Amino acid sequence: MHDGDGGDVPVSVTEPLGEPGDDGAAERSGPTEKCGIVGVSLADRGAARPLYYSLYALQHRGQDSAGIVTHDGFQQHSHVGMGLVGDAFDGTTLGDLNGTTGIGHVRYATAGGVNERCAQPFSVSFKSGALGLAHNGNLVNADEIRDELASAGHAFTTNGDTEVIAHDLAGNLLDADLIRAVKRTMDRLHGSYSLTVMHDDTVLGVRDPLGNRPLCIGELDDGYVLASESAAIDTLDGRLVRDVEPGELVVLEPDGSGYDTYQLFEADHSAHCFFEHVYFARPDSVIDDTLVYEARRSLGRKLWEESGIDTDAVMPVPDSGRAFASGYADAAAEDGADVEFAEGLMKNRYVGRTFIMPTQDERERAVRLKLNPIKSTVEGKTVTLIDDSIVRGTTSTQLVDLLRDAGAEEVHVRIGAPAIVAPCFMGIDMATREELIAADRSVEEVREVIGADSLSYISTDAVADALSESRADLCFGCVTGEYPYDIDGETSDRDVERPPVERSGAHADD
Repeated sequence: MHDGDGGDVPVSVTEPLGEPGDDGAAERSGPTEKCGIVGVSLADRGAARPLYYSLYALQHRGQDSAGIVTHDGFQQHSHVGMGLVGDAFDGTTLGDLNGTTGIGHVRYATAGGVNERCAQPFSVSFKSGALGLAHNGNLVNADEIRDELASAGHAFTTNGDTEVIAHDLAGNLLDADLIRAVKRTMDRLHGSYSLTVMHDDTVLGVRDPLGNRPLCIGELDDGYVLASESAAIDTLDGRLVRDVEPGELVVLEPDGSGYDTYQLFEADHSAHCFFEHVYFARPDSVIDDTLVYEARRSLGRKLWEESGIDTDAVMPVPDSGRAFASGYADAAAEDGADVEFAEGLMKNRYVGRTFIMPTQDERERAVRLKLNPIKSTVEGKTVTLIDDSIVRGTTSTQLVDLLRDAGAEEVHVRIGAPAIVAPCFMGIDMATREELIAADRSVEEVREVIGADSLSYISTDAVADALSESRADLCFGCVTGEYPYDIDGETSDRDVERPPVERSGAHADD
């Protein structure tokens, strides 16, 4: 433990539930999940339903499990369940979650088992109170910290890094106040994380020193909310205040009257995940001061500037490519190109995201179930197909085949993200290098595999320009193979000086 503090006092894990013998019960180390997190503190109404609505707004960030932990001023209440938010909760379970403060989590599993053991928020009971923790991101030194804590007597039930954070923070809270305990834990954590934490009835939010994962603050009529995306705040009829700064701790007052902030770490750069704007975030969310929808339109315009081609029609892969295609078509029209924006693929909205389906067979089957060409807008025409990204290439290949079968004379593919050539170690487990179609192929070779007449990706410089950020302040690890954190066997493109500057004192925001 830190400074020799409290390392001999084990803590007990009370949630999530699960039998140690369950197949796949333990999360694997390494990249684990992409998630949505939320925390609320209200003046005089229950937190459970606002958390429930917020998780609905963040459902796109995780579809395998959902959970809520609340505190009524005396004790903690917890419920986690499998499946979508609507499957995990009902009126009875929500009614049992008493208290005006709480945190919530939605998760999808990127590998291994899917069960309540892996669901969050993670709850810990210990001598100094109750602790709940919801995590979005991935630590790169979780194994090292786990080994140290295990040697000090902590018992672990999963291999996930979320449990590591919870145990470390609980140990620090045994002999330090809340702010110092969080600072000590952050001193040890290397990697990507946004957290919502509840210590007894106090809710707090933490963003890693490089701000890789998103987190924002919202104001309600009767309290405050922390959430992965501003769409959750909108759902509660709240007002977005601002993003949580990289390295910042935000502590909500238990009565919902305000919040304090502590800048625990400072770095001379950030490492915002560009893929949030390209794929994961809702178009109506504002992340790092940028509306995602407008960012995607700007990416589409840049795509035209870099590799536009004059075809009869430009059509999106719904829904992920729509904003890109809209910007692309507008830029083409401004340049005098006679390109029509057209919906050429009809989506079956009762099929989930192919990207997060666990097996290749399921992904291939889902594409055929999910999209069907509109023959009248495709037959006899040259078309440009716009999508946000190509990961394994299976979907792109099938879509090109669908359009050709519908009578397209030419199919040109334009992608609103650079070629993905490496895994993500920051919390998105998109594929292994062996599965990534662009990992060991040139653009021309990828074009041949997917069967397109031409293929172009957007450049990293264009992405930075479209997001109005410096290239150095974005994480491009999955498209460059260079990461913002030291990872065994990988290349780091920068270093975080440790320990960073610590601000003395706190300030309350109006």
